Amino acid sequence: MIARVRDVSISRKLLAVAALIWAGAAAADDDVIADNPLVEIPGGPFVFGNDTGNENEQPEHIVKGRAFAMNQTEITNVQYRRFVAATGHRAAFYDRHPVLGLPDHPVVGVSFADAEAFCAHYGLTLPSEQEYERAARGPQGARFPWGDAPVDAARANYGRDACCDGDDITAPARSFPLGASREGLLNLVGNVWEWTRDFYVPYNGQASPEIVGKYRVLRGGAWNSDPTRLSTTYRLAYDPDFRFAANGGFRCVRSSD
Repeated sequence: MIARVRDVSISRKLLAVAALIWAGAAAADDDVIADNPLVEIPGGPFVFGNDTGNENEQPEHIVKGRAFAMNQTEITNVQYRRFVAATGHRAAFYDRHPVLGLPDHPVVGVSFADAEAFCAHYGLTLPSEQEYERAARGPQGARFPWGDAPVDAARANYGRDACCDGDDITAPARSFPLGASREGLLNLVGNVWEWTRDFYVPYNGQASPEIVGKYRVLRGGAWNSDPTRLSTTYRLAYDPDFRFAANGGFRCVRSSD
């Protein structure tokens, strides 16, 4: 259950728990996906949403989340190929691309159902929006996984100031250690957008009928995103059946609920 706590100072409330949460971070005991360990994210209160962001990121509030474990990096091409070989599932659309298909780069060209099937094969799920956001920004609501310092080329793989005109494409999943989250997860912003398991609805619940149950949410921005899309709270509604995006991937979680 996620409980909203009203009328509190976000900064004061979370200072007391920050040290404990930091100390509790650790790798899970078993790595169900080879070369991509699950990293434990402790439960507890954290900041969710952003009052200074887009309307669909508001309101900012504190929620109480359950503990979960998340893959340290995006799922890579070699990891996805093992899944395809084991199950007969279709290959990623860009599986043999000369760069996008490199073994250690994040898999792209996968639909929501493809990503969901991969995670389910390993007894995992796609993250919820709240799980993604807690992993990406920590309990105190940082703008980026590394804190509030502006994004730069040492911390993330992203595009130029005008959206979607980046010169590069995906980087290896273990790139940008300076951009790691407090628990050591990599590329939670930049490199590739990441599927979450949630349907897109405004946080206030007032969704127009034409979007209800139609779109899933991508998080994190990608190699060709401008900096405005690289925050830990930016939400992108996306067609779950589309599998041709060269900038969309995923990682999995083990939830406690």
